[in-house]
Order: sequence, then C-alpha cells, then structure tokens
Amino acid sequence: MTKYIRYSTASGVSYGTLEGDTVHQIQGGLFDAHTPTGVTLPLSAVKLLCPCEPGKILAVGRNYRSHLGTRPEPPTPEMFYKPVSALQNPEDPIEIPRDATDVHSEGEMVVVVGKNLRHASKEEAAGAIFGVTAGNDVSDRNWQHGEKKDLQWWRAKGSDTFAPLGPAIVTGVDYEKLLLQTRINGETVQKQYTSDLIFDLPTVLSWISEWVTLLQGDIIYTGTPGNTRRMTAGDMVEVELEHAGILRNPVR
Repeated sequence: MTKYIRYSTASGVSYGTLEGDTVHQIQGGLFDAHTPTGVTLPLSAVKLLCPCEPGKILAVGRNYRSHLGTRPEPPTPEMFYKPVSALQNPEDPIEIPRDATDVHSEGEMVVVVGKNLRHASKEEAAGAIFGVTAGNDVSDRNWQHGEKKDLQWWRAKGSDTFAPLGPAIVTGVDYEKLLLQTRINGETVQKQYTSDLIFDLPTVLSWISEWVTLLQGDIIYTGTPGNTRRMTAGDMVEVELEHAGILRNPVR
C-alpha cells in the first residue's frame, strides 16, 4: 500500500508519498517513476492540495444499494459531470453559493484513472485504476430536484468548491472492501463499506469508455451511501475513506 499526496511549501508544489506523518518528496508528477528526491518533511510543514489535477471529473448517481431506498437499481451506471473548477483542497472551505438553500454533503470513494481508456473491457479498466481517494460530491438538492430545478446539474453539483478531494490517493488495497464514513461536526451521518456499490470500479470505467475516452489523471466520484444531510455555515465536514485518510472541510 502506498499513499500519494500533492502539497505546497514555500519552494513550490510537489508530489510525495506519505508514511505516517512523514512526507517523502518524489520527482516529477503523479504518473512518473516515483523516484524519491531524498527530501523529507513533517506533514505539519506542508499545505495539502487536491492529490491530483484531473482533466475531467465524472460521477455516478445512485450507485449504493443503501442510498436507493425503495427505488429500483439502475440497469447501467448513471453518469454526470462535475467541472474541474469545483475542486477544493483538504482543509479549505466549502462555500455555500448565493441562493443555495439545501446544500448536502455526499461522502464518496473517488477513483483515479492511471491509463487512457477507450472501448475498454472490465479487465482493461481494472488494470487502469491507479488508486482511490476520498471525495465530497457537494450537492444543492433544491437546484437538483426542487420545484424550480435546473435542466442540468451544472450548479447543483458543479458550483465552486463543490468537489473537495483528498487527502491522499491510496494504491494496493482492495477497493471493494473499504469503509467510507461522513461526519458533520463529529457526528457520523454516513457509514458503509464499498462492497455495497451496485457497479464496481471496473464496470464504471468500462461503461464510460464506450462513449467518453478516459485519460490518465481523470477522476470518477463513485456514488454515496445511505442518507445525506444538509450542511450550514460553521459546520465541519469530514469524509473518511479507509487507508486514504480524512478529507476535512469547513463550511462557510
């Protein structure tokens, strides 16, 4: 198991691996050779950033059995886009936009694509998974489902800061057996294992690749379990994905 982070210091932005509370800087980018530079830093000395810089973000709706309620399981993955401008770093704030009235957190496992995929089989898609991290698919329910809902989810799920990501991308783990939890002000509001997913990661990636080429570095938010809860200014939201760490964001 390896944990990859992206971080900034006074000398610039770097990628590194995380062992406990020690950062080991690596040369180049996330998908390069991962050669250590020999530079080590305490985690407390760096500013954590989104652990990758995706070219595009897709997301799956209704992908946990525990989230469906009485609704039937979808026959295929239900996909939508989130803009890269919605990304937010760990510890940085989720901002409630003007006119938003019912903003919810959605804790999710996010998959990072390590290889380009086009018309990929499930086996090819499985081999293209670089790793996973935690994400929060922030959503305004009124814009999404309300009486005057938008035609598309462009702002309901795509407003600035509506895609917190991190803190670390973890590799070498069983992606189907990770515990995913969301807490608001310390209270656990979502708790489920990723084994509850309706469509596993290779299925989702293979499905997308039939129409949209997935490029190295793209990310997919893979769905949220159980019930979600409204956030208000002053809240602290934490999404914890086993091994990947705790994605913590204040709300303002």
